[in-house]
Amino acid sequence: MAAPAGAGDGASASAAAARAAEEARALLPASSPAVHGDDDDDDDEDLEERAYEAAEKVIVCISDGPNLESGDGDDAALCSSSGAGAAPPFSWRKLWLFTGPGFLMSIAFLDPGNLEGDLQAGAAAGDTLLWLLMWATAMGLLVQLLAARLGVATGRHLAELCRDEYPDWARRALWLMAEVAVVGADIQEVIGSAIAIKILSKGYLPLWAGVVITALDCFIFLSLENYGVRKLEAVFAFLIATMAISFAWMFTDTKPNGKDLLIGILVPKLSSRTIRQAVGVVGCVIMPHNVFLHSALVQSRKIDQNKEYQVREALRYYSIESTIALAISFMINLFVTTVFAKGFYGSKEAGNIGLENAGQYLQEKFGGGFFPILYIWGIGLLAAGQSSTITGTYAGQFIMGGFLNLRLKKWVRALITRSFAIVPTIVVALFFDASDSALDVLNEWLNVLQSIQIPFALIPLITLVSKEQVMGVFKIGPNTQAVTWTVATLLITINGYLLMDFFSSEIRGPLSGSVLCVAVLIYASFVLYLILRGTELSEKIIKAIRNSFS
Repeated sequence: MAAPAGAGDGASASAAAARAAEEARALLPASSPAVHGDDDDDDDEDLEERAYEAAEKVIVCISDGPNLESGDGDDAALCSSSGAGAAPPFSWRKLWLFTGPGFLMSIAFLDPGNLEGDLQAGAAAGDTLLWLLMWATAMGLLVQLLAARLGVATGRHLAELCRDEYPDWARRALWLMAEVAVVGADIQEVIGSAIAIKILSKGYLPLWAGVVITALDCFIFLSLENYGVRKLEAVFAFLIATMAISFAWMFTDTKPNGKDLLIGILVPKLSSRTIRQAVGVVGCVIMPHNVFLHSALVQSRKIDQNKEYQVREALRYYSIESTIALAISFMINLFVTTVFAKGFYGSKEAGNIGLENAGQYLQEKFGGGFFPILYIWGIGLLAAGQSSTITGTYAGQFIMGGFLNLRLKKWVRALITRSFAIVPTIVVALFFDASDSALDVLNEWLNVLQSIQIPFALIPLITLVSKEQVMGVFKIGPNTQAVTWTVATLLITINGYLLMDFFSSEIRGPLSGSVLCVAVLIYASFVLYLILRGTELSEKIIKAIRNSFS
């Protein structure tokens, strides 16, 4: 019997649809309900993107039983010794199990952009800005503790919460700003790593080759996560240790004056001649993508958000760990600043030093020694570039997945995130390879790009941790709110000064000035919207606008 008309087309269409569905399932994480065919309505929340799947999380309950780090064993049995509601006493072993996310977060305080800010501050201002570096790091710690608090208390990261908190147009604008911040930071980080590769290869490998190597080895490092979160954290611990040893070696080689160093840390001093370096030191502290990153990283430990004592315990250990991590990053930044203060403060080279030529200047100033200081600098810079590139890609995955609710395998998200940054970075490397001054100009523009994005991470963070509907009993109190808004206002004002100073020297002519004015108006309006949204004042303004058009 002949088949009915269209039956063959219908069969082929069904087969094509089945193949498309199979391809889509291949891109989903293995634990996704879509893969296993779980249609239970109670598991609808599993359809949302998550920072970590349940099987990936590190169990942090103390027990003499199964392997805690691998996730083996019965969770209830492991946690039963903690008591019904009281937080258990402090444990060094448990602190060790919580150690990791804070050190990954601290990488953003040590990226090549920060190192360049350190060396330029040291060369231009000597040791006089060390006190500002210390207080800027303290402000950064406060912001990062808020990000950790948000992630631990809610079980969701900042990008996911922004997706639910803001209307569609604002959510998309925030996502775009966050992606721009990731790409801008990634260009600096990859270029820094490529400069280090060029130094260590004695110029044999050009900048663009270093960019390609950095892009590829980033995937190799991220693949370690397949063997467990703790393996990836161990890699970062090694890279931070490499930075600490390299820059401490430089510090001891240059023999800085201990008295000047102590005075620089304890005695605030600021002059009109060093105001730009001071603004740069503070402006480099808050990396917008790092706020999103830390709120996601803290979810790598298995915590029951319904048990208040577990959340409080996690917050205590994460606070200790983050403080230790940023204390180490402060020491590394101090080493770099002090070395360049010792070598170049008051010299004619002070205004010309950047990442590209810093190693050569160090070599000419301090000589070879047992191990040439040029290569010590190159090793430290390579560790900074590699580690910050990996965390940047990691942050990009969380930002994209959280804002867009993409349920994709991590390697797919990593490939997309890497592609956003690597193409413009290769173009930059080919264009700027032969020019130190051009790289410095590029770095200034990238710093401006980062400064523009800061309100779009800070304001949503403070807004969310202040809301009882989001945080429950872990909402920050009025005093903490006042302190955090003061710090945020200070950081935004300082970066605003940096932007005005930069654009006043770069923008010329009535047309470009007019375009800048329009852009500033739109920018300021969006920032004001984020600050006032949900307040009584904003509701009155909206009501007045509606009445005027009705």
